[in-house]
Amino acid sequence: MKPARGVLIVFEGIDGTGKSTQCNLLAKSLSEKKVPNIALAEPTRGTWGMKIRRLLSEGRGDISPEEELSWFVNDRKEDIEINIMPALKENKVVIMDRYYFSTAAYQGALGLDPDQIRLENEKFAPIPDRVLIFLNSAEACLERIESSRDQKSAFEKLDYLKNVQDIFKRFNGPNIRFIESVGSISDVHKKVQAEIDDLFDFN
Repeated sequence: MKPARGVLIVFEGIDGTGKSTQCNLLAKSLSEKKVPNIALAEPTRGTWGMKIRRLLSEGRGDISPEEELSWFVNDRKEDIEINIMPALKENKVVIMDRYYFSTAAYQGALGLDPDQIRLENEKFAPIPDRVLIFLNSAEACLERIESSRDQKSAFEKLDYLKNVQDIFKRFNGPNIRFIESVGSISDVHKKVQAEIDDLFDFN
């Protein structure tokens, strides 16, 4: 079946919460139900996104939070033009692994105003139909990251992750849901399904 119009579902949270795994599971589940969908991730693999990815792996160096923020905004504008809006216009479900809430939370933890970042992004970015913010202890998330990767991202320091998650917890709005990412992958997937079922008519 097709949704009546394009639907934008965003997965957010600090690294190590399992959100990327759940993005892939949702895409697979929708495909099995014959719902047209596309799974995207930010930062993208575009010019700006690759600059950001290098920053994550090599460290910030002398890049200011403001300049870093501008890279995320430029990357997102490209993503919207090239990927997100075309898919929504084709009535697809767009599943995002990170969006502007991550930018607000991570840059906010560097001292910028997260509410202002969100406001500025919502002037040009489609507002999601549902935002799923995954929560788990920063300690558990960092432990998961360390066990699955050779090196941590420059963003993945415990105190910093705690500050980022505190900002995520402050976001509110009718489209926002919080998911405790504890239990098995299957258990968390059921929580995801429960939070998005109202967006579809599978009967």
